[in-house]
Amino acid sequence: MQGRHRAAVPGLLLLLQAAARVVAEQEVENLSGLSPNPEKDIFAVKENGKACLVAEFAAKFLVPYYVRDANYVDVITEQADIPLSRGAEIKGKCGTNESELELSWLEKAYTLRLSFIKEGHNTSRGQEVLWKMNKVQFVYDTSEKTYFKEAVTPGKHTANSHQLSALVTPAGKSYVCQAQQTIHLYLSDHQKSIDFLLSEVQIQPFDITNDFAFSEAHKCPVDQREQLEETLPLILGLILGLIIVITLCVYHIHHKLTANQVQLPRDRSQYKHMG
Repeated sequence: MQGRHRAAVPGLLLLLQAAARVVAEQEVENLSGLSPNPEKDIFAVKENGKACLVAEFAAKFLVPYYVRDANYVDVITEQADIPLSRGAEIKGKCGTNESELELSWLEKAYTLRLSFIKEGHNTSRGQEVLWKMNKVQFVYDTSEKTYFKEAVTPGKHTANSHQLSALVTPAGKSYVCQAQQTIHLYLSDHQKSIDFLLSEVQIQPFDITNDFAFSEAHKCPVDQREQLEETLPLILGLILGLIIVITLCVYHIHHKLTANQVQLPRDRSQYKHMG
C-alpha cells in the first residue's frame, strides 16, 4: 500500500503541474479596443497575474485559392484578403526561453500561431542573448464564406513558415517596426505560398519588467533607415547654415581689419608729404 501511495504522489504532482500550465495558458486578454487604429490589435498573455507576453500589430493574409471559371470548365486562381479580426480568441504560454501566441477567429475558421525563442550566441564581443520569432503557422478553412467564394475542394489547410528567423531583438527589449513586412508561409505541397503581412508592430515575448509596459524599443532596420532619411536633410541644412554663418563672420572680421589699416597713396609724388 505504501508503495502504491508513493507512486501515486508523483503522478498527482504531474497532474497538478499540467493543470497549472493550462490555467497559465488561459490568462490572456484581448486589448484591441484600446487601439485607435481599427486595423491594429493588442494582445497580452499573463502568468501569475502579470503580463509575460504583449503584442501589438496589424496583420492580414493574402491567400490564393482555386475556383471554377464562369463556364465551370477550367480552374482559375483567386486571392482572399483575410484581416486578423479584432474579436479574435486568444491562447498563449510563456516560458523562460520559449513563448507562444495563438489567435483564432470566425468560429476557428482561421487560426494563427506565433512562436518565439530566446537563445544565446557567441560573438566577437562575447555572449549575446537574442530573441526572435522562429515559427508562424496559419490554419484556414476555404469553406468559410466571408473571404472564400465557391472554392474548389473546400476544407481546412495549414501553412507554415520555413526556417524563419524574424523580429530578431536583443533580450530585454521589445521589437518595434512601423513598416510593413512580409513573411511567406507554405502549404505542405509547396505549390502555393501565403503572404503574412505585418505592420505597426511592437512585440515583447520575454523579460517584461513592468506590467503591460514594453521595455526599451529595438527598431527594425527599415524604420532606422527611414528615420535617417528623414533627419539627414535637416542635418545637412544645419551644416550648410553653419558654414554660411562662419563665412559671413570671417568676411566681416577681415573687412574690419583691412578698413583700419593705413592706406598708402598710389601716386608716388605724394610720398614726400608723408612723415
